[in-house]
Amino acid sequence: MKHIDDAAESLIDLRQSIDNIDSAMIYMLSERFRCTKRVGALKAVHDLPAADPDREAYQIERLRKLADQARLDPDFAEKYLSFIIREVIRHHEAVGRSTAVQE
Repeated sequence: MKHIDDAAESLIDLRQSIDNIDSAMIYMLSERFRCTKRVGALKAVHDLPAADPDREAYQIERLRKLADQARLDPDFAEKYLSFIIREVIRHHEAVGRSTAVQE
């Protein structure tokens, strides 16, 4: 039974680390979106497009390289970033629409 107790203790410890990582990721995403909201406001004020395909392509390439270096599946990293980019563009478009309505 000692090995079951050791396994249970290890699971608790690993899950606590996973929970801590998840918490940190949420706070980091919050900060990222706080910054991208400001980008969206700048774009709206200066009538710039919500999407920036060159920047997106650069970021995807950069994240794929980082993922490879970190031994994370680059396809997964790209899917993650693509999801984030879609959300950012959606927010930028909404800000652009609300700015246009106010004018």
